[in-house]
Amino acid sequence: MTSFKGQHILSVDQFDRDAIQQVFHIATSMEPYAKRERQTKVLDGAILGNLFFEPSTRTRVSFGTAFNLLGGEVRETVGKENSALAKGESLYDTARVLSGYSDIIAMRHPDAGSVAEFATGSRVPVINGGDGANEHPTQALLDLFTIKRELAFHGQDIDGLHIAMIGDLRYGRTVHSLSKLLCLFKNIRFTLISPAELAMPDKVIAEIENAGHRYEVTDQLEGNLDADICYQTRIQEERFPTQEEANKYRGKFRLNQAIYTRHFQSKTVIMHPLPRDSRTEANELDNDLNVNPNLAIFRQTDNGVLVRMALFALTLGVENLLKKYERDIVWFSNKSEF
Repeated sequence: MTSFKGQHILSVDQFDRDAIQQVFHIATSMEPYAKRERQTKVLDGAILGNLFFEPSTRTRVSFGTAFNLLGGEVRETVGKENSALAKGESLYDTARVLSGYSDIIAMRHPDAGSVAEFATGSRVPVINGGDGANEHPTQALLDLFTIKRELAFHGQDIDGLHIAMIGDLRYGRTVHSLSKLLCLFKNIRFTLISPAELAMPDKVIAEIENAGHRYEVTDQLEGNLDADICYQTRIQEERFPTQEEANKYRGKFRLNQAIYTRHFQSKTVIMHPLPRDSRTEANELDNDLNVNPNLAIFRQTDNGVLVRMALFALTLGVENLLKKYERDIVWFSNKSEF
């Protein structure tokens, strides 16, 4: 991808290392706005159509927050049952209509390939917020951005990374997209830990092999945790044919401080795309990890706003106009008056 302006963001396959670097550079420049130190009204008057036809908290609110922080307004549709899709309207027709109301659209849908299908009918850029078990490109970018920052704190870079991916690797679209991005880097070592039935799909394994990276597939947690990054995923119960099938794997791989101390490096970073399943029968990441400084899950969510701000700015072609439309922050400077 040589230019973002006017382009749909549908897949991580669109990105090379230069494009990733560009996104990360702009994301870093967004920090003063995300921290409410300054504000920019560069998208004043612009409208985001935030279409989430599948349950979401972080991704949906993060997209909306990112657009608001750039000065734009957000219009939302939440739930397939609350849309004309429930009446039999096609994705193409929905796209033709709603793109007339918006300057850019962020969309999540439960069916693989649905966002790309929607984009064929859209008159404005569309950003994929997750399409079934297929891809989640913005999550992969924010994960990679987080990895880069966490490793830099320890004097490392992405090249040469050892990452352990744990949990539901079959249905976890976040690990599919992240693995593809990591294939653009050098000398990556993957340790893929999951039940055999939930192993990483063959097509993702093939991409890792074709990129010349090392990988190990195992169903054993202990003894395989000496990674720089531990990326835990939840059981994607919504992808299973029945709840009973999902329940067979819930709680299979749990991490707590005792396991971390016993098996991890002292600097191993713990990541999770969230939500983490904190129910007793699952408890993927125990609450006793909350005080561990290497738990990066909430830094991930903060970074998600920065990355999505960057994608909006780049896709709408305003990345070089941020400072032109800067203003002082009223809320923080006057908060002592309230």
